[in-house]
Amino acid sequence: MNTLVYIAILIVAMLATLALAGGVFYLLARHWFDHHQKEQLLQMKLDERQETLRVVTPIRLQAYERMALFLERISPNSLVLRCYQPGMDLRLLQGVMTKNIRDEWEHNLSQQVYLGAALWARIREAKDEMINLVNSAAVQLTDTDDPTRLAASIFASAADRMPVEEALAALHKETNELFG
Repeated sequence: MNTLVYIAILIVAMLATLALAGGVFYLLARHWFDHHQKEQLLQMKLDERQETLRVVTPIRLQAYERMALFLERISPNSLVLRCYQPGMDLRLLQGVMTKNIRDEWEHNLSQQVYLGAALWARIREAKDEMINLVNSAAVQLTDTDDPTRLAASIFASAADRMPVEEALAALHKETNELFG
């Protein structure tokens, strides 16, 4: 009987050792697989972010370019030269210029998705200031005044405050911070 007890104890000890080794192996394997899975998920997120940046960066840069073009188009020099037609009266020129600014703005509204909020607000302020500048200059004149006087008044007012140039400077600054 001693031999049977000894063999039973030996079998139990071997089973306990195997169970302990199996448990340790299981815990180590589970830890390795969990760690490996987290690494793969992190790499997938990193790859996805890089792909997003690869696709979005050119679109975002194009948005900055479009807003620079918008600001250039609503600057006094460009606006007057583009809108003035011989034979226009003062009020017609005023209306064409303000409509042109608003149309340009509406055409570029979607670009706000790609620009910083402060920059977008600065560009919107420049647009509003340009409309106010055109309207303020027109209010100071009579309907019978020559439209070239409106242009001169706009240029004079723009020399005092430069809403477009300030917005362009903010746009350049943000662009350089992001892409420079």
